[in-house]
Amino acid sequence: MNLFRSAVRPVLFRLGGGDAEAAHEWTLHRLASMPPAAREVMRRRYAFSAPVEAFGVRFPNRVGLAAGMDKNGLALPAWPALGFGFVEVGTVTAKPQPGNDKPRLFRLRDSEAIINRMGFNNAGAAALAERLAELGPIGVPLGVSLGKSKVTPLDEAVGDYLESYRLLHPYADYIAVNVSSPNTPGLRSLQDRDFLTTLLKELGGPVPVLVKIAPDLTEPAIAELLEVCLEHGAAGLIATNTTLARDGLAPGDQHLAAETGGLSGKPLTERARQVVEFVHDETGGRLPIVGVGGIMSADDASRILDAGATLVQLYSGFIYKGPDLVKAVAQGARPARAHAAR
Repeated sequence: MNLFRSAVRPVLFRLGGGDAEAAHEWTLHRLASMPPAAREVMRRRYAFSAPVEAFGVRFPNRVGLAAGMDKNGLALPAWPALGFGFVEVGTVTAKPQPGNDKPRLFRLRDSEAIINRMGFNNAGAAALAERLAELGPIGVPLGVSLGKSKVTPLDEAVGDYLESYRLLHPYADYIAVNVSSPNTPGLRSLQDRDFLTTLLKELGGPVPVLVKIAPDLTEPAIAELLEVCLEHGAAGLIATNTTLARDGLAPGDQHLAAETGGLSGKPLTERARQVVEFVHDETGGRLPIVGVGGIMSADDASRILDAGATLVQLYSGFIYKGPDLVKAVAQGARPARAHAAR
């Protein structure tokens, strides 16, 4: 057992009386205040170079931090020091919003899973733009995940996304369009053809735009979404977001199954791989894929890369396994077959 799992994780999991969000905020602020010398020590331990290119962006390795971990970009200098080859901030909305009522983040320890119903709590696009302008480049590619403000009606959603895009695209190496979170009412309906067509047309520009999809879509619905993405210039796909399903939970976690929100972590591993494989096969490899969902080991990452992903992202795996997982995936995960990364 490594140091993180034997010593660090038990302490973190006890913070705030076991409250997952309290531990998250405490950790984020400690990472944000990490001095340069400490970051350099971390970098020497965890950073690993294995460059790869996708949608015109060069990444120092395949492993990224998924959106949701650092919504407001508070700890951006720390993530590359922990070995990540790219970082996705957000999901950010045009208007600042507090998110849903607490408690809204739950650990399912026996299942190595998380349920969240955060509701895009963030300081807003303008605040993030100010933060990124002040900070400057972080040494690895930066993605920015955009969502719809909760108070914005669905029929005004395009303008809401566009407002965030205009503020943030100058600082982004790619933009992720989140139309698949289960925690904003009606958001998943924006994965349909008409809305996505209009949105991708409006967001056309010099920065690659990726679409993040839900694992709960049927294959015909995914196929229709892929047609829109290919037809209207999406640079790639992020597969997948959290799931509303509760399959694969350990018996000790069944009491949390009724909590509303999106499930991430180990129970999502196989479904995320299946969606990545379907996307790759359906598009003939024409859309680069960022694979995310239940990557808890280098072997999980290799399987999702073999299914067709070019890059991977960690969220729950990082919470349960720590930075050793980042290095293990960067160092050891390789697809058994080659995929074009356009």
